[in-house]
Amino acid sequence: MNNRRKLVIALGASALAAPLHSFAQQQGKVWRIGYLGTTRSDAFASEVAALRAGLREHGYEEGRNLVFEERWAEGNYERLPALAAELVAARVDVIVASGTPGTRAARQATATIPIVMVLAADPVGAGLVISLARPGGNITGQSNLIGDISPKYLELLRSMVPKLTRVALLVNPNNAGMAAVLKNVQVAAPTLGMSIVPCFAGSAPEIDKAFLQMVKEKVGAVIVGGDGFFLQQRRQIAALTAAHRLSALGAYATLAEAGILMTYGIDSIDNFRRLATHVSKILKGAKPADLPVEQPTKFELVINGKTAKALGLKIPQSLLISADKVIE
Repeated sequence: MNNRRKLVIALGASALAAPLHSFAQQQGKVWRIGYLGTTRSDAFASEVAALRAGLREHGYEEGRNLVFEERWAEGNYERLPALAAELVAARVDVIVASGTPGTRAARQATATIPIVMVLAADPVGAGLVISLARPGGNITGQSNLIGDISPKYLELLRSMVPKLTRVALLVNPNNAGMAAVLKNVQVAAPTLGMSIVPCFAGSAPEIDKAFLQMVKEKVGAVIVGGDGFFLQQRRQIAALTAAHRLSALGAYATLAEAGILMTYGIDSIDNFRRLATHVSKILKGAKPADLPVEQPTKFELVINGKTAKALGLKIPQSLLISADKVIE
């Protein structure tokens, strides 16, 4: 065999061996996923479990090729920057960040580690991404569209309480994502003959004060902003709506299960499971800047029939037909 033929064969063999060696390295790698959560509660525990299940479906399993690092702010959003810095120091491959506050903290901590956001309201308006189609930078993930669907909250409340004119909006001032919700309901309210009373609360005592403000302002109903801290305090909020006989609507089904009148929003468990697809693509080499931000296409309406009865409200047939679940 001449030298030229030997060289061609050698080059061909090395070309085949290189990707196989690279593949073997990828297969043997243990990936580190960081999770930055705003609040720890049984509701979020179920969602994180769904994310883990989704990752297993994509071949990433703890104890084999995955380490899952969790950091929780326990409702104190001021802790988020330090927790995000901890994940960066732990040299995670991807940070999954919950909500607008969590995503903002993660972005401040790193411009290089990919960030996959979930339950983020108005990520473009909040300055997290350049656009939904082409996020740019190191952030992609999911938007919950709470800002876009918030005018629907007023329509649903009017269906339950026909003479409703004054509606409170419970807002966590530490969550920049709630700005879009407040703006959109304030714009939509006059077309329905309503006015909005913003009530701000970022702690449990402030929630108590916010409800006293609602009573003073003589509101007929309250919209509970889609915020992780409010999910953590959902039993407190449900008890206050019952004590003050207020019809309440929230964004996540766990609020209706806790006792408020109804909820309208995304299936967060399903969203967390599907979020694993974004994480998997990034681990396989995709760039966050090129991965479109996913928007939910399905929304669920949950009505608490027991609460409606306690408030003396009759659930309209139109809502009964469209409801995904009625709690009796």
